[in-house]
Amino acid sequence: MMTVQMTLQEQLVKQVDQLAHKLHTSRSAFTREALKLAIKKYKMLELEKKHKEGYHQHPVSKGEFDMFEEESAWGDS
Repeated sequence: MMTVQMTLQEQLVKQVDQLAHKLHTSRSAFTREALKLAIKKYKMLELEKKHKEGYHQHPVSKGEFDMFEEESAWGDS
């Protein structure tokens, strides 16, 4: 592991410390997890963007998913 020095707003550090204490973890562990989640979120947003761009480049054609219509029917309740 590396040690990284960061400059953060005092209020943000206080909030991190409060949450870390509440979660029975350290500031470093809390921050590591927060950074991992932020990276995961960014990657998901990038995949969603690519998915959207794919549909713009290759739109669904009429009837393309008709074969799944019966499987997706909820039926009458």
